[in-house]
Amino acid sequence: MPHTPALTLLRRKKKEGTSTWRIQTGKTSYILKHFAKPENRREIENYRILQSLDIPTPRLIAQSKKTLLMEDLSVGAYRLATEQDANDPAVGVLVAAWYRTLHENGRAYAQTHELYDESEYITPENLAAIGEKTGAEDFPIWPVLTEQWPRIREAAMALPRTLTYNDFYYTNFAVARDGSSVLVFDYDLLGKGYVYGDIRNVCSSLGEKAKEAFLAAYGPYDESEIAIDRIVSELVSLHAACRKEKFPPWGEGALETIRGWTAEDLFLPL
Repeated sequence: MPHTPALTLLRRKKKEGTSTWRIQTGKTSYILKHFAKPENRREIENYRILQSLDIPTPRLIAQSKKTLLMEDLSVGAYRLATEQDANDPAVGVLVAAWYRTLHENGRAYAQTHELYDESEYITPENLAAIGEKTGAEDFPIWPVLTEQWPRIREAAMALPRTLTYNDFYYTNFAVARDGSSVLVFDYDLLGKGYVYGDIRNVCSSLGEKAKEAFLAAYGPYDESEIAIDRIVSELVSLHAACRKEKFPPWGEGALETIRGWTAEDLFLPL
């Protein structure tokens, strides 16, 4: 007799209207992602983009306008990453290989297509909203930041774009059981941006030795992007934190960083 599929809810984001399920049919299991709201369905298109550019993704079995059916990376040739993997230099090297492919293969596409770009969200209106909601408008640096922001944003938007992942954490990748590769998954925040934004995002979630291995394996990048990213990344974090129902701890960290800025911190070597 055929097996009746068993569904297990793995994750639900009520605000975004997304849910992730495991479907078990006998000895085989799959992952189903459902997107109830049209504005949160960009991951479906992102799978198509990545696969068209030969960027490794989990195997996609089927899709509809609202759902993705994928292989279950907790079984088979891969295993889900653990917190210990984020401290493993060998894994850092594998992560670098995936990101290098993403950035190299995605460059031409990002320059000819409209995509989600984190830097675009820090408009004068959103900057004012951040200041009001967090109380940052009372910081001594805030009038200087407001005055200098058009120049800073222009510099950020002028940086070369490529595809960027924007959401690295050990819960978002799987490691091949033979140690040959990793697969990064969950592409809801995939978009375009400058390379160092992704490098900083990865390094913030790796242990020191894994970070050193990642940087060595990734190779050269334009280090002039660091000065701009140091400013833009904190404001992008605050913008995201302000959209949460409860202001998160990482938002508090960004707020404290900005509190300590001086006018010299906003000068860019342009």
